[in-house]
Amino acid sequence: MLASMEGLRLLGEAPWLIQVHLASVVPAFVMGAWLFVAPKGGRRHRAVGKAYLALMVVAALSSVGLHAQVGPAVAVGPLRLGLLHLLVPLTLRGVWMAFHTIRRGDIQAHKRHMLGLYLGALVVAGVLSFAPGRLLHRACFG
Repeated sequence: MLASMEGLRLLGEAPWLIQVHLASVVPAFVMGAWLFVAPKGGRRHRAVGKAYLALMVVAALSSVGLHAQVGPAVAVGPLRLGLLHLLVPLTLRGVWMAFHTIRRGDIQAHKRHMLGLYLGALVVAGVLSFAPGRLLHRACFG
């Protein structure tokens, strides 16, 4: 998928916060997909689920420091927040609700929150992160 070694170089030279963000979302994407197809409720499911939720918190918090470079943005102190930053509070709420509902034993609500978290914070945000002008677009498509 990477356009060339140049794409790898771009990612390797990216600011540390981008690298932290990518290091959290890539395994979260894989873990989340696994969680949907693997057997539910067992020790492995719970352990992977906790790791997944922790990675989602890291992804959300690390994204706050990433400056919006495409589309409308607003400066908030040293931050430059864009439309994708609207997913940060939604992601954090999704993590909390997924954890809270399973602790309450509400499996149906837990499933809904986990699906919403995965689709919104990983799939939708992931697709948008490949938009022209963004680092991942340059790294993957030149």
